[in-house]
Amino acid sequence: MIGVFDSGLGGLSVLAAIARALPHADLAYLADTAHVPYGDKHDDFIRGRVLAIGRHLVERGCRMLVVACNTATAHAVTELRHQHPGIPVVGVEPGVKPAAQSTQSGHIAVLATEATARSERLRHLIRSHASRVAVHVQPCPGWATRVETLHLDGAEFAADIRARVLPLLDAGVDRIVLGCTHYAFLIPVLEPLVHGRAELVDVADAVARQVVRLGGERAGSAKLHLLATARPERLHAALPALGLGWLAARASGADLVTP
Repeated sequence: MIGVFDSGLGGLSVLAAIARALPHADLAYLADTAHVPYGDKHDDFIRGRVLAIGRHLVERGCRMLVVACNTATAHAVTELRHQHPGIPVVGVEPGVKPAAQSTQSGHIAVLATEATARSERLRHLIRSHASRVAVHVQPCPGWATRVETLHLDGAEFAADIRARVLPLLDAGVDRIVLGCTHYAFLIPVLEPLVHGRAELVDVADAVARQVVRLGGERAGSAKLHLLATARPERLHAALPALGLGWLAARASGADLVTP
């Protein structure tokens, strides 16, 4: 079984990519909804949650872990790998490298949570893969919460998105990295805004390919175990609301857990 986790609903975009790549695999998805979002939490708190959730999923029988959260990866994926040396651990990092490699203007942007925006891991990614281009890091407070509450429209939110994205486009950015897995569910809102001026860069499919490369199970009963640390019924109900009704058909409700 492959264990996938996030602070809430955002990692469902990664889960969906893995389920498409490995349609017969057994999957477990844990949403730490009691503590969502991670983006405004202290670094040590995030690290503690990641390690606790990793232990819980391994105890449930997971033989691969996917940290489907940029913030959690940035703050704790190294410690998680040390804690489980015999289990492949796949993290999610902003697509800085592909954006830097493909930019035509020499300007890229990263939309991120506050925690990811300030993280050393993001700075390292930029130093390693984007030293020859201009990188504009744009924190987006509140966006992940909007996805969690399924409030993806409204004039106030649309104005906030424009206020953060339009200055990037005016600065010449032609690649915009979605630096939070929640933001994949904002593509229908972002795409019309950037159309013809920039491309959105998401890494969910790349993460799924890495899972396959590391030996993600191809055989199984195609079961999906949904787990949440608070309001598990909302997790199951959110799947069709986010366009993932086909995943909901693989799960029989969701269970409350306390890692």
